[in-house]
Amino acid sequence: MKKYILLLWMCLLNVGSLYAQGDITVQGTVTDAATGDPLIGAGVAVKGTTLGTQTDATGNFTITAPPTGTLVVDYLGYERTETPINGQTTIEIQLGTSAQQLEQVVVVGYGTQEKRDITGSISSVEGEEIARQASQNPVSAMQGKVAGVQITNSGAPGASPQVRIRGTGSAYGKVEPLYVVDGTFVDDLSFLNPADIASMEVLKDASSAAIYGVRAANGVVLVTTKRGAAGDMRVNYNGFVGIQRVTNKLEMANARQYATLVNEKVGSELVDPNAPSTDWYDQVLRTAKIHNHQVSVSGGSEKVTYSASAGYLNQQGIVEGHDYERITARLQTDLNITDNIKVGYSGIFYNYDSKDIPGGIFYQSYVAPPVLPVFRPDGNYGDPADIGVGNFANPQATLDWFNQTSGGQQMTGNVFGEVQFLENFTFRTSLGLNYGINEYRNYVSQDSLTTIQFAERSLLNKSRTKSSSWLIENTLTYDKTFGDHEVTALLGTSAQEDREELFLGRANDVPFESEANLYLSLGDPETFFIENRGDRFTFLSYFGRVNYSFKNRYLFTGTLRYDASSKFPADERWDYFPSIGLGWIVTEEPFMSTQTIFNNLKLRASWGKLGNEGVPTGLFIVPVNNDPRYAAIFSNTPYVGRNITTAVPPRLLWEVVNETDIGVEMAFLDYRLTLEADWYNKETKDAIFDAPQLGTQGYSSGVLRGNFADFRNTGFEFVAGWEDEAGTDFSYNVGVNFSTNRNEVTALATGNNELFSGGVGVAGNLASVSRIGDPIGSFYGYVVDGIFQTEGDVAGSAQPGAKPGDFIYRDQNNDGLINSLDKVILGNPNPGYFYGINTGFRYKNFDLQVDIQGVADVDIYNANRNVRFGNENYDADFFENRWHGAGTSNTYPSANLAGSNLDVNSWYVEKGDYIRLRNLQLGYNLPTDLVGKWSMQTARIFLNAQNPVTIFDYNGFSPEVGGSPLNAGIDSNVYPLSATYNLGVNVTF
Repeated sequence: MKKYILLLWMCLLNVGSLYAQGDITVQGTVTDAATGDPLIGAGVAVKGTTLGTQTDATGNFTITAPPTGTLVVDYLGYERTETPINGQTTIEIQLGTSAQQLEQVVVVGYGTQEKRDITGSISSVEGEEIARQASQNPVSAMQGKVAGVQITNSGAPGASPQVRIRGTGSAYGKVEPLYVVDGTFVDDLSFLNPADIASMEVLKDASSAAIYGVRAANGVVLVTTKRGAAGDMRVNYNGFVGIQRVTNKLEMANARQYATLVNEKVGSELVDPNAPSTDWYDQVLRTAKIHNHQVSVSGGSEKVTYSASAGYLNQQGIVEGHDYERITARLQTDLNITDNIKVGYSGIFYNYDSKDIPGGIFYQSYVAPPVLPVFRPDGNYGDPADIGVGNFANPQATLDWFNQTSGGQQMTGNVFGEVQFLENFTFRTSLGLNYGINEYRNYVSQDSLTTIQFAERSLLNKSRTKSSSWLIENTLTYDKTFGDHEVTALLGTSAQEDREELFLGRANDVPFESEANLYLSLGDPETFFIENRGDRFTFLSYFGRVNYSFKNRYLFTGTLRYDASSKFPADERWDYFPSIGLGWIVTEEPFMSTQTIFNNLKLRASWGKLGNEGVPTGLFIVPVNNDPRYAAIFSNTPYVGRNITTAVPPRLLWEVVNETDIGVEMAFLDYRLTLEADWYNKETKDAIFDAPQLGTQGYSSGVLRGNFADFRNTGFEFVAGWEDEAGTDFSYNVGVNFSTNRNEVTALATGNNELFSGGVGVAGNLASVSRIGDPIGSFYGYVVDGIFQTEGDVAGSAQPGAKPGDFIYRDQNNDGLINSLDKVILGNPNPGYFYGINTGFRYKNFDLQVDIQGVADVDIYNANRNVRFGNENYDADFFENRWHGAGTSNTYPSANLAGSNLDVNSWYVEKGDYIRLRNLQLGYNLPTDLVGKWSMQTARIFLNAQNPVTIFDYNGFSPEVGGSPLNAGIDSNVYPLSATYNLGVNVTF
């Protein structure tokens, strides 16, 4: 591998040397057009390149650029200016003050808008911010950067993060946002290299998202990848190498402590306290390596522009044997056939290979007794039967025995054509394609490792999933300015088809010769099992939008989409999704012309209706089963009857979201200080929910699933930013975002019944409940009022069967009994607050980025402590705080965690609040004269630390615990997040 990287580096140097020839040195001055004063620290860049500099204390600058290039000058509070070089070596540039600093262009559905004209709630993250982090999924890089967006990461390589935009609005339906990459709809962004992204926009409210209709209920994330720009070819290398380490490793009881606990529990010397101790987390975890490399090429002419890139990621997991590789490639070309006709395409290829680990390895490492050795003296695996404490798996044997790989490929592309005609009209047609294959193979060899880890016959499982979709969209845009009026109108159609096919099979007695020769056909034919199934969905849509501005101060946006989906019954297949947005730029009013407080003051409000088609499929189809119990015999011939065992709803609709948003945007102090605040009310109607069915109705499922619930999410979002330049050498920026959200079940069509979920512990007790007035998936159980200290305490209590050291449960209704009537809401897994602080500093050639992120007012159910079959290990915190005699503890129980002590109760519910140093990066840009000697345009080296510090009180590996809406916040040994430390370089030739 090293020799290929060296060869690539040498090729890039030669290419950079070739294309750097012919540049000229341009000197100039940047001044205020009205006063003639020099502008200090103005940014001067060559358009379409990474070449850039700043003006000095006298407003002067010097830059090396191609003679045919264009200089782009930016300065806070002034209009952005582009000046062609035309071979000049001396240029004077004058900037006019900006009447509106917020003229940045933001990507919206099926087009772009200036931020000042937007009436909805849209957040934008630049590609540079995403590429600077070590996150291998671009969504992860947004954590803590966007108000109203909660992102929960997993430490597993290749895993996609969990995303909630403005809360959870469904129990059984889809809760992830819609992702749109260059116009193509995709389910997640794991296939996309973060370095290929130009910008990501998050459409949070109904006014901005309603253009996507039935797929927009959970918000929309628009991804624009990088495109080529006219100019000489530019070659860029961006890469890093580093390590990943576990932080906040959970300390478990050692052999001596474990022996003390077990012996206390059984009342005898069952375990030798002097036995050697095994730290199973230390045994299975490692310091993992990671390296990532990307090479990109871009350039073009006024007629043709292009951009291409290739990337390679090799990431080890923090668990021994967990390895992940990813290859990405992207190619994009735009062709201006005439001044009015443009065509182009973009294509992204992705391939991954993963050597997997068993899903239960963290659980096994948590419960395995520390007195169990990794290996016996004879070299065989340590066996729990040797120590007589229970049937536990040897985690090392599990890892060594486990043989599973997964992999896949995906191709995502878009082809478009665009025609401008009659001066104000633009017609665009596009075809988006998405094709993917995912494969899985698991092999269990015939072996005997320990008393409980053995297989009498080998078993091979294989699966292959193939998915494909096409999306054809046509839009016609009318854009006209006349007098004080600006109008942009859009009409469009959209048609889509999604297909998926799954093949899976298994067989016993497949011999192992090599990884490449594991075929089902080599196994025992009598054990063959093969299944092949698939699905197909179609969508058809018509949509339109009108943006209107009067006197640059009164704004209106109206959207309407008419959607249909084949997932639903024919008579319930179509629906309208309207939205309206209003805006008032107060600072454009004549009465504000003399005030000096606000540079910008904008009020906006919106309302809209969105849909969620991502509900369980086939709910309206009546399932009919053949059952030999229902048989009739005619003429000695049995005829098997058919029976309906599951009820179906009388009608099935997609879930509908009605959302109201009220916002304000402000800027002060020459736009150095910006503030933005939003309040929203997001109501989900006709949500899929379970209604209980009477057993006398004859249905085996016991529930009827249909549109039986309403939910509400309300919240507040606040964003503040400060940006300033202190002379030519120092500049900095500080951004803060803060969000609140209140989740609530507001109605159940079947009355005030409850839906229980979240099975935990030995008996599978249900830890969560969803009911009117409380959040979805709230933790539900007994309140612990202390610990029984003596037999006398037990005798006079409502728990006569308890023992000293057991939990004392609160008798909520004072009836002298402890039963289900005493259960109450114990906690909420849906965060009440989340926030981010993002800062950047530049001093001469050095730059520093510090990002902080956190979550508050959230609870976790510690299901790790709740799994007690026998003599599982305990965490060290439990050992230190347990009850082991009268007066020793009134908060922690005894080591005898069994029986009613394992019921869902408040002791297992812990605060999940945390604050994290999300990203810390120090960079250095090599001086221009130095990189010029090496035939480079720019060169930057950087040191980066991601997730190095997380502060929390939870007794677990990580407080970042996700889960589906009905099982959220239940920690059953999640894959913990790790800290990443890396050294990288970014070079442009």
